[in-house]
Amino acid sequence: METLIENILAYLIVGIVILVIFYFYIKNHKHTSAETSQKILKAKESGLFEPVSLHPVVNPDICLGSGACIKACPEKDILGLVNGKAQTINASRCVGHGACFHACPVQAISLCIGTERRGVELPHVTQEFETSIPGIFIAGELGGMGLIKNAVEQGRQSVEYFVKKLNKSPQAKYDLVIVGAGPAGISATLTAAKNNLKFVTLEQDSIGGTVFSFPRAKVVMTSPMDIPLFGKVKLDETTKSELLELWTKILDRNRITIIEQEKVEKIEKLDNYFQIKTNHATYSSNGVLLAIGRRGSPRKLGVKGEEKEKVSYRLLEPELIHNKDILVVGGGDSAIESALLLANEKNRVTISYRGDNFSRIKPQNLEKINLYASENKVQLLLSSNIVQINDFDVEIKNNADEIISIKNDLVYIFAGGELPAQFLEQIGIKITRKFGDPILKHK
Repeated sequence: METLIENILAYLIVGIVILVIFYFYIKNHKHTSAETSQKILKAKESGLFEPVSLHPVVNPDICLGSGACIKACPEKDILGLVNGKAQTINASRCVGHGACFHACPVQAISLCIGTERRGVELPHVTQEFETSIPGIFIAGELGGMGLIKNAVEQGRQSVEYFVKKLNKSPQAKYDLVIVGAGPAGISATLTAAKNNLKFVTLEQDSIGGTVFSFPRAKVVMTSPMDIPLFGKVKLDETTKSELLELWTKILDRNRITIIEQEKVEKIEKLDNYFQIKTNHATYSSNGVLLAIGRRGSPRKLGVKGEEKEKVSYRLLEPELIHNKDILVVGGGDSAIESALLLANEKNRVTISYRGDNFSRIKPQNLEKINLYASENKVQLLLSSNIVQINDFDVEIKNNADEIISIKNDLVYIFAGGELPAQFLEQIGIKITRKFGDPILKHK
């Protein structure tokens, strides 16, 4: 009898423990859902809910609500749990890192480009990365895949596909001309060397492409990747300079030279080969790989004086700039982060932005820029537009429609970039508009 009572008591204790655990689970579940729902509401009010590029899409029928995708995301608050299912929150801040895609234990996430309401223009490519023009391939950001790891993989794969289709023309000096030296272009270059192709890589700017244009202190989030002629590299978190040093070391070790500051202006198909014209030379090749960014060339303001040497569209070495009167134009994260870096170097920084508030930047950047403005480290000129850039000052129309003049040594313009649609159309490459199409999904 005593044993029976002990057993009953043991079962009761276990039952109570289970009920307590279940109670707190439900309570935490409701709290998490309410918190995420509030974040989603705030994101919608701030214009951050709608994605602008590559972003995760969760299949609620498969999602188990493990939260692995949320923990894996390096950007934070891109995903959250609502009623036990993952949902996007600040989708417009997603950089397409892909960590959530790889972390999901049940493969419930796809990485998509565009939405049903907002399409994104992309050049049409096959599964082998070949465009509508046979012999011209596209890899990396221009094809919608800006993730460093995946861009590296695409650069390798596209060249391997090209090798299988290579049909040499006696009129072509090169087997392949690679345009762009970002992650995809560098990977393609190494793969071309590995396959003993006769090739040349052209970069309109400097090695690194989009990565090179990041401010020096910017942290580049990436993940383990397999670099041709080098092997696997595990970089969960690295700086821009460290990543560029790695690529330069690999290129130097393999005695590969990339031609920088040479912009491709025209690509023509002549009989059974291509003629590639740049601002410096003309090349002939059996094939072309476009590994250029989606932004193409920086978008210019079109104001008088913009051609002056003191005007730049990227910030390279803020730690070398001191005690200058600087104007930063733009209201995105790149503009804000650059302004903060310059202000930290004891420069007198003014931000001119045509909008009346910074509605599409990361919360931490918004918090910092408001703090700097309150401490007079940065001057904000919202609802303003540059009228003219002079040698020693800049004329700006403020929110009262008045033309004001501010002392100025340097101007940094972050007005985004333009998709090289005209360049692609001149070549004859078909461009399609993606409305939520998956770029990366589990098979």
